[in-house]
Amino acid sequence: MSILVVMEQRAVQGPPAWSRMSWETLAAGQQLARELQQPVSAAVLGQGIESLASELGGKKLDHVYAVEHDLLKDYTPDTYTAAVRQLVEHTGAGIVIFPHTYQVRDFLPKLATALGRVAVSDVIAHRIEDGKLVLVRQLFQGKLNVDVRFTGDPPYFASLQAGAYRADHIEAGAAAVEKFTPQLTPSRINPLELFREAQRAVDLTAAEIIVSVGRGIKEADNIPIVQKLADVLGAELAASRPICDSGWLPMERQVGSSGQTVAPKMYLAVGISGAIQHLVGMKGSKTIVAINKDANAPIFEVADYGIVGDLFQVVPALVEEIKKAKA
Repeated sequence: MSILVVMEQRAVQGPPAWSRMSWETLAAGQQLARELQQPVSAAVLGQGIESLASELGGKKLDHVYAVEHDLLKDYTPDTYTAAVRQLVEHTGAGIVIFPHTYQVRDFLPKLATALGRVAVSDVIAHRIEDGKLVLVRQLFQGKLNVDVRFTGDPPYFASLQAGAYRADHIEAGAAAVEKFTPQLTPSRINPLELFREAQRAVDLTAAEIIVSVGRGIKEADNIPIVQKLADVLGAELAASRPICDSGWLPMERQVGSSGQTVAPKMYLAVGISGAIQHLVGMKGSKTIVAINKDANAPIFEVADYGIVGDLFQVVPALVEEIKKAKA
């Protein structure tokens, strides 16, 4: 049962560029291929995507498909559904995986329904049992993990949560690039301005280091204390929901089940207790550092490094030490 990874690219004020989550999905596809001992291919859709397809050709894949058409220049669910459906039928792929982005959430249910199949969304892990794929996803804002097994005939569709797999595990290699031109008709939908997860500031999913602040900061006037730590680290400042709900930081800075899901190289949680709604949004981070005066705070259960102490003493001391190390 071959595996097909559908990558995502977006052209925002420039040439097409990868969504970072696509690389995480490609890593998952390669892992599945090893575990199931099946071939894995990858595809990119759009117009003017030759350079992206060539980049994919440098990865350990059996095939790379450049799905190119003038009507794929701007995303619409109609054209993407038709193009991916034709590609799946062309390749005969049995397992088709996508990054769990806003765009995929829009067209994947339409695609699965068009083929009389179901799609498992927001997958956080998988395992192989008796040669069969078992997917793990969360319910009730991360309070419960459930196993999902496919029944019926393939193809099987799934989207993978940000941070669930590590992009730095991708294997290099060489694969031939095949151009695939789908048969498309103009969409019923006129695309407007591209939706962005963060309208007013930064997309936290692209940040390599994040310093996040919680209710332990006590009041808005104390936010600059944590901002200094973010500045000295070259990090983005983020927050738990109570901080954004209070208006102390804008909503696009929120991390959690109702905010952004992030997976930076390092995530510093300052004064954050670790409610499950927040953990859902950041537990895929490669290294988690927690600063909290409550030694029993749930955040320490997922932290790689923990500092039990008053953030008003710990954070300024860290800032000074980091400055000395940089001098």
